Amino acid sequence: MQPADFFEPSSAASIGPLEGIRVVGVTKVWSGPLATCVLADLGADVIDVELPDGRDGMVPPNIPGSRLSWFRESVHRNKRSIGLDLRATRDRDTFLRLVATADVVVENYKPGTLDAWGVGYAECRKAKSDVIFVSVSGWGQYGPNTAMAAYDPVIQAASGWMSLNGEPDGEPVRAPTFLADEVAGLHAAIGALAALAHRARSGEGQRIDVSMMDTMLFSSSGLPTLAASGSPPARAGNETNFAVPCNVYACNDGHVYLAIALNKHWRRLAELMGRGELGRAAGYRSTEERLANRDTINHLVGQWCAARSTAECVGLLSAAGLVVAAVRSLAQAVADPHVSARGMLTNVRLSDGSVAPLVSPPVKFSRTPTRVRHPAPVPGADTHEVLAELDGPAG
Repeated sequence: MQPADFFEPSSAASIGPLEGIRVVGVTKVWSGPLATCVLADLGADVIDVELPDGRDGMVPPNIPGSRLSWFRESVHRNKRSIGLDLRATRDRDTFLRLVATADVVVENYKPGTLDAWGVGYAECRKAKSDVIFVSVSGWGQYGPNTAMAAYDPVIQAASGWMSLNGEPDGEPVRAPTFLADEVAGLHAAIGALAALAHRARSGEGQRIDVSMMDTMLFSSSGLPTLAASGSPPARAGNETNFAVPCNVYACNDGHVYLAIALNKHWRRLAELMGRGELGRAAGYRSTEERLANRDTINHLVGQWCAARSTAECVGLLSAAGLVVAAVRSLAQAVADPHVSARGMLTNVRLSDGSVAPLVSPPVKFSRTPTRVRHPAPVPGADTHEVLAELDGPAG
């Protein structure tokens, strides 16, 4: 299929399926901004409430050739920014006027912070009775740990996720990305969409409580069930406890990851390695037998890969219908022609005039396509525009 076959011509004017929905974000760092980024990418009018001289998200390093941080530019694109200090009475009142025009409010401050400023759910609900109010926090709005501070790696540690990451005989290792923040942000966006659907049926707004801890447990592939049942999983490194061979193997110029989950795929691999007799031999013919014979099989596959380049391994294995990929650097991944064909990087002119390749929205819509429409604004850049809208006929 070509892109033209997927995207319908009549969709050209759309900015996304959430066009016409207004979201007000009182967010910082990554989880909350990611949630509103997802909604903005989907076409919502997202207005970030930031300190007038704020520098939230200005995390180093800057994008090469720019004065702007990769962090802010990645997660604040497609939004507008209004400069308000919610601790000040006048700005608090302006914020509540803004909420009165909104469908969704998203915040990720420590529980109770917005209430203390007079702009929490109760006040926002007075301003807009059917408002959807999404709160993202480390531990949630209730429970013994609610008052505790949280950052992404702390939740990775507390959720048990970090204990499972790394080599079996090594130390726990954090994810190289903001995994807990990402997962919580995505669930916050999903929650907002579900609440919008409920409001469309019932006319009711509601409050949504998203805990980073909860979402990390949910996103742990069901393993918490094993742990709670008295059979906690062990750290497996690059392998799994349900398939062999399933591992990283060294080639003569790099590495590949090969995953053999089906018996018929093992037979194909055995033929390819010149050891066809092992396809149905005792100790090899079933997944259970291969799991018990892991070291021998890893040695056989490792020898075969070591004599070949990554390109040769991937070519031969893929041609045989097996599941394999070269272990690439991120730079190699983003240079992949497939990534280009999928439009996953968009060259965007940033607010300082520089151009940077930002990651594009991942979900493709045939009638309401999404895109990076504009870069992250300078904090407070849209204050006058937003205030004019509030003061105008529609305000």
